[in-house]
Formats: sequence, structure tokens, C-alpha cells
Amino acid sequence: MFRRFEWMIAWRYLRARRSEGGISVMTWISLVGIALAVFALIATLAVRSGFRYEFVDTIIGANPHVSVLAYGEVLPNGALTRTMANYEEVAAAVARVEGVQSAVPVVSGQVMATANGRNAGVQVIGMQGEDLARVPRIANPEEARGSLEDFDAGIAIGTGIARNLGVDVGDTIRLISPDGVRTAFGTSPRIVAYPVTFIFQVGRYDIDSTRIYMPFEKAQEYFNRVGVADEVQVAVEDPEQVAAYGPALIDAAGEGTYLWTWQDSSGAFLRALTMEDNIMFVILSILVLIATLNITSGLVMLVKNKGRDIGILRTMGLTEGTILRVFFLCGASIGVVGTVIGVVLGCLFAIYIDQVFNVVNWIAGGGVWDPQFRHISQLPARLELDDVLTAVALSLTLSFVVTIFPARRAARMNPVEALRYE
Repeated sequence: MFRRFEWMIAWRYLRARRSEGGISVMTWISLVGIALAVFALIATLAVRSGFRYEFVDTIIGANPHVSVLAYGEVLPNGALTRTMANYEEVAAAVARVEGVQSAVPVVSGQVMATANGRNAGVQVIGMQGEDLARVPRIANPEEARGSLEDFDAGIAIGTGIARNLGVDVGDTIRLISPDGVRTAFGTSPRIVAYPVTFIFQVGRYDIDSTRIYMPFEKAQEYFNRVGVADEVQVAVEDPEQVAAYGPALIDAAGEGTYLWTWQDSSGAFLRALTMEDNIMFVILSILVLIATLNITSGLVMLVKNKGRDIGILRTMGLTEGTILRVFFLCGASIGVVGTVIGVVLGCLFAIYIDQVFNVVNWIAGGGVWDPQFRHISQLPARLELDDVLTAVALSLTLSFVVTIFPARRAARMNPVEALRYE
């Protein structure tokens, strides 16, 4: 499509010094601008993908994909209970559904934890030790102290709780529940001390700072749930398509039950992430467009400075199409080289993001990333081929499009007018 002499002329124009009528400075400005824009786009897309992946992974890795709950019934005393008496049968039936990895009955409640004169509101989840060992983010946490093998002898707590209460493995925590022992004079708070046998960090702040796991039978006794469970927590093979499992799970669970998925509980976060992703992509696309417009300004200057050369080339027999291709090569070459440099920088940033972030954190004196507000413990990045290809396609498309206008202007230049005053 492009002849050899067209490449030669385009290369000569790009590397020419300004004293020779070239635009080497503008070439470098355009090149650096496109490279930085593509780098920013790829880096942002990588962080966006990593943040969403890490955010979702911490949800589905430490929480049930689906919870089977009971609508509840009114007791003779007028109280409403939502406990599940046939939890073993429900769990067994749900576990037989195709695509279900596990179905675990649990007991849960919110209590006050206290130790060393400090207090913290926590969520207690009671389940069997072998079931807890199958929870991905608990079995393979970011950080851990103690052993899950000793879980039946005590409780497992998040690192945030351990830090707030100043406890470690082997220390004792007292749990205070307002729904305690029932007496003739009313219900008195239940206060029970439990040793800490395992401390975990799943990487999600709101879990690490509030979550406590307790053996199932002890939780039944502590929360006055002997013989019943609060729900059946289900893990499926494809959590992203959890809605597709709904009809089969409801049929297996039977009447009087309903489902609550991880997407229901975290839907607002996911929608916010999606909206933020779209806005950031549009903003950075505009940044790439602005960078590519430097090519247009540089080529317009080049066409103006090379008017005499264009006139001579036209009188020698070069067609408008040839001139158009020469100047198109000038602009497209800048876009291609800048895009390649930007892709390399963006990929390196995504691969070595931990080291880059450590440097930034050191320069800022620490505290740049606060997991309390961002919910995950560190800045993630996930380099995906689709994101890289999107950035490349956007940059090259804009570079080629903005090059057409000045190239057409050069091709349509009248050689007589170009040489009139030469």
C-alpha cells in the first residue's frame, strides 16, 4: 500500500531539524503526549479491572454466594422467628443441585466483643470447622496467625478485631449478647469468654474488622438456637451467574424459603464501580484525543513549511494520493510509536504496581491507601488483554483519523501557488 520512497520522504520530514523546515520538536511533543495518554489509559484500566476483581473476589471468597433463608413463623407468644428447624434436610437437598459446591447451615448474630478494656461490635458466624476450611479467603488468607485445626477449641477472628482489641492467638475475648439467659425476671445478657485460636486477614476491611467464626454447636448454644439454624449458605461453581441457579435452589429448598445472593447484598457497590469505570474510560479517551490532536498541529506546521517541497514533488509527477500517503505516514508513525511506548509503560506499571506504590507511599510519608475507606487492603492491578487491545485500538484509530485532515490539505495544495514566490 505504501511505496518505499514514500516511507523515505516521510522519515526525512520527521527527523529534519527545525532549521531545515522540519518539526522535530513537535514530533517529540506529539510522541510523548500519545505515549503518556496510552500509559494512563492502560494503567487506569488495569487498576479498574484489578479493583473490581479483588473487590468481587473478597466478597465471594469470604461470603456465601447464595443464602437460603426462611420466611419465618409466629410463635405462640407472638414473637417472629426466622430460624430453620429442618436445616439438615435443606442443606442436603440444596447440595444435590447441579453446580452447587457446598451447602452449609450456619448460625449468626451481632454481639459486643471486649478485651483489654476495649470494645468492638462484631458479627459472629457459627459453622463446622470442616466447612470453614472450605471458605477460600479463610483457608488461604492474605495473612494468618494460629491454625484452623484448633478452631473447635476456640474462635477465629479478623485481624482488624485483633488489632482493635489488642489480642493475639491464645488470648481470650469475651462476647456479650443482649439475648442471653431467660429467667423469670426477663432476659439477662450472656457473657462468655472464648480463646482465640486463629486470626485471618481476607483483605477486605469490613470483614477483617467485624467477622468472628465460632464452632456451630457453640454458636447454637450461645445464641439460643439449639436444634435450629439461621440460614444455609451455598457456594456455586460460577458466582458471576448466580441468578441462573435460583429456580433450582428454590425447588430444592422447598416452600417457606427465599434466596439472597451476593449480588443482592453488594449490588450498589457493583453498580457504582460500573458507573465509575464508564466515566473514567470516557475521560481518559478524551485525554488520548487531546494527545493525538498534537499530531494535527504538528502536521499542519509541516505542510506549511514543506509547501515548496510539495510543489516540486507535484511537478515531478507525484500524484495527490502519493502526497497524502507521505504525510499520512508522518502522522501515523508518530501515533504508532507513541502507542507502543505507552503500552510498554502501562504494562510495566500494572506488573510492578506494588513496587511503584511503595515508592509513592514512601514519598508521601505513608497513609496513601486507607483500607477503611477503600475496603481492600492494597491497591490492585489486573492486566487484561481486552483492556490493552482497547487502548491500542482507541489510540491508533484517533491517530489515523486526525492525520487525514492535514494530509488531505497537503495533497490538494496547488503546485503553482506553492512555487509562485520561490
